[in-house]
Amino acid sequence: MRPAGPTLGSRPLTRPLLALLLAGLPVPLLVGLSRPPAAEQPLSTPAGAAPTATGQTGEALLLGQSAPFSGPSAQLGREFREGAEAWFVEVNRRGGIHGRPVRLISRDDRYDPDLTVRNTRLLLEQDRVLALFGYVGTPTTKAVLPLVERDRIPLVAPLTGARLLREPLRPTVFNLRASYGAEVDRIVDQLVRDARHRIAVLHQNDAFGQDGLMAAQQALRSHGLRPVATAPVERNSTQVGAAVNRILAARPSAVLIISAYPSSAAFSRELLRRGSRAQLMNVSFVGTRGLQEALGDGRATGIGIAQVVPFPWNRRVPVVAEYQKLMRRQSPMVSFSFTSLEGFLAARLATEGLQRAGRNPTRQSLVQALESIRNLDIGGMTLNLGPKDHQASDNVELTFLGSQRWEP
Repeated sequence: MRPAGPTLGSRPLTRPLLALLLAGLPVPLLVGLSRPPAAEQPLSTPAGAAPTATGQTGEALLLGQSAPFSGPSAQLGREFREGAEAWFVEVNRRGGIHGRPVRLISRDDRYDPDLTVRNTRLLLEQDRVLALFGYVGTPTTKAVLPLVERDRIPLVAPLTGARLLREPLRPTVFNLRASYGAEVDRIVDQLVRDARHRIAVLHQNDAFGQDGLMAAQQALRSHGLRPVATAPVERNSTQVGAAVNRILAARPSAVLIISAYPSSAAFSRELLRRGSRAQLMNVSFVGTRGLQEALGDGRATGIGIAQVVPFPWNRRVPVVAEYQKLMRRQSPMVSFSFTSLEGFLAARLATEGLQRAGRNPTRQSLVQALESIRNLDIGGMTLNLGPKDHQASDNVELTFLGSQRWEP
């Protein structure tokens, strides 16, 4: 795992091992900046461009993001933003949206819901963004939902598969990724086919973990099963001893992990150290690169992860080839990842909505524009939305970490 606070967009000299075998196939950052968000000293909007109206700084279209850019879960926020930035920079290079550049203002919340609420108020009241974009995490996004719904703020492509963002329909929330329920269903189906029926669940002790636990219980019930054990772990914590003891006592043949990579890595490392042969499976939010880097030394081999975007190294998929080209344009030391590809695709969704909303979009017109997206092929991936359907994609694939190197 990278230490907190390195330069945003910097890369280690050695690229991470990312071999995957497909089975079943308060601080704003403006686009183009490479400095990490500093916690207390916000950067200003571009010189000479004071906010004049909601969503406008001069001629720019402003999107606001709160995500972890420091702390244990920072890699998720950084990678998502790097992918989004690659597309926004390209859009601006082509002349923007109806001649207006897109600017992404990102604030660091360290995966802390209280900071997310504070950041969101700053984005709306100080930065005067048109819409919110790319929030990372269930507990953090949940914390701002009352504000989003009260003021009818568009929230585009949060990095969470939580049910609470989908049921009931949230009028201004637009999800790119499949739900955690869909991910867990796919994982449990695969485990049962592999005759692994003794399934335990490790879950983060917050809204994200509870959502995943409920999905796991429901998926297991559909097979006439129930978890042989469940154990909580605190958000961002590597203190997993009690959880390991509880789960090992149940002698599971598989463990479904609903947590970000710091806790998942610590749990997996200890389980393997103690000789468990249980198949370990993670939902996509874990962060593939972060998990593998945190484990290191080949200890991640065989661990499964559900994915909700195409394989980032498969250039035969046109949108992946475009992602790779634009990521390389941003940095000569580029590394590809599922999370940065999700950020790239999220940015594609956001700009499609902005394009359809016209030169002077309002929040209401942006919502209506996003709801007009139907059967949109962005190059090997199709997005579908509608007035009663704010779920753009239901794609889920399973991947397993291996020992090869996947180079960009």
